[in-house]
Parts: sequence; structure tokens; C-alpha cells
Amino acid sequence: MSHRPAWAPDEIDLERPAPARMYDYYLGGSHNFAADRELAEKALGAWPELPQVTRANRAFLRRAVTFLAREGITQFLDLGSGIPTVGNVHEIVAALNPKARTVYVDSDPVAVSHSRVLLADTPNARFVHADMRDPARVLADPALDGFLDFNEPVAVLMFAVLHFVPDVDDPAAIVAAYREPSAPGSYLAVSHATRDYLPERSRDLEQVYSRSSATMTMRSHAEITALMRGYELVPPGLTDMTRWRPDEENALPDPLGGDVERYSGYGAVGRRE
Repeated sequence: MSHRPAWAPDEIDLERPAPARMYDYYLGGSHNFAADRELAEKALGAWPELPQVTRANRAFLRRAVTFLAREGITQFLDLGSGIPTVGNVHEIVAALNPKARTVYVDSDPVAVSHSRVLLADTPNARFVHADMRDPARVLADPALDGFLDFNEPVAVLMFAVLHFVPDVDDPAAIVAAYREPSAPGSYLAVSHATRDYLPERSRDLEQVYSRSSATMTMRSHAEITALMRGYELVPPGLTDMTRWRPDEENALPDPLGGDVERYSGYGAVGRRE
């Protein structure tokens, strides 16, 4: 039996690894349990560059959210937001527009607990405890009422979350359910793991995640593009996430030397017409 830290919610199963807490471990966080670390180490055995991949995903998030804020978007719905870390969405947008509003959505109890603490004194950000695979539940949550106005453009964010939605759950329908109520001029930002470059490694990683609370489905460029149907992709379209509008001025050295195969992640931002 694992020791339960004082910060761990009572309802959480300490013996069942969760992708959100494994992600936290890759980033060097401390809000994870022994089971998460054990399975994360197996994932690192299959894909040793996962810490670099997660940091590249966070860097893409910063660039995409900054782009959206500069395009005039003031409403952000961050689905599968995970455990809070440095450079959260509401912090990024507040630097450009203090009046911008952010709603985070996650189902992991640790993410829920820490997000609520983080946002307790943040009037322009709220948290919804829900599974993003249930759009009707998310969109009907009282936290959104009077806070996000879907008659005005809103940015729906799905960073590193759709590859945890298996085909049987119809990810295209989930994306569409968030797109349909949004006003013209709304955006969707996505990052997604791909099997295009290293298919054998991808199968190994998917096998590791089959032992977690959410299986992983790495998809092809064409499959991910299809998920964004109904949005016009802004240049450069769906591309390797490290190559989506790189910030040359503030870029840090690339630990993988620009090797997109080892990152194996695409990113894109699309606009609803």
C-alpha cells in the first residue's frame, strides 16, 4: 500500500497511474505517486526523450496562446489542462490582456485540487472538474455561465489531450461538439503525438500507457488534420510542434538538435469561419 501524502485527495487511487501525473513527473514535478513514477520510467524506457517532448509541448502552448491573445481572443477554454505548472494559460494571456478569462477543465483529482488552490485568488480564471470527453457536461457547468460568452470568439485548447481519446470515443465528434456552439472567429489549438516517424517506438509507448488510467492513441498527420475539420488552419498549418512559429528571439537551445522524429508531435491552430 502506497503512503498517501497530505496533499493527495482522499478519492484518488494511488495504485493506478494517470497520464496527468506522469506528465508532471516528466516535467520534474512532485505531484505524482509511486505508481505514476514506476509507469513513467517504463515509458521513458520506450521513449527516453519524453521530458524534452513535454517541455516542447509547453513551449508550443506558450507560442500558440500568445498568438491567440495577440489576435484579440479574450476567452480561453483549456481542456485537459493537467496539473498546474509554470506558465499556465491565464498567466500567459494576463501579460497581454489582464481582462482575458480562462476556464480550465480536467478530471484528475490532483489537477483539480491544485488548480483550485492556485486559482483561489484569481478572478479571471476558473476550474471545472469534468472529463473533456463529455462536452455537454463541460459546456453546461455553472462556472462557464456568465464567464465565457460563446456568442463571442473563444479559443478551445487541446494540448496533448486528444491522443488520450481513443477512436472508440469518437474524438472528431468531441472536437465538433466544442466547435459548434462557438462563434465565427473562434479558434482551436491542438498538439498531438504522432506515429508517423517512429512507428515501432510509438507502439511500445502505447503499450506502456495501456496500463494507465487513459490509453494513448498516436495518430498520423492525416488523422489529426481530420480532427480539425471545420477550422481553417493558420500558417504553417499542422506541422511539427517545434516548428510552429518558432520564437527565434527567445528560443532556448534545442536539446534534441531539431530532430523532429524524437519529438514526434504535431501542433496547429485553426480559426472557425
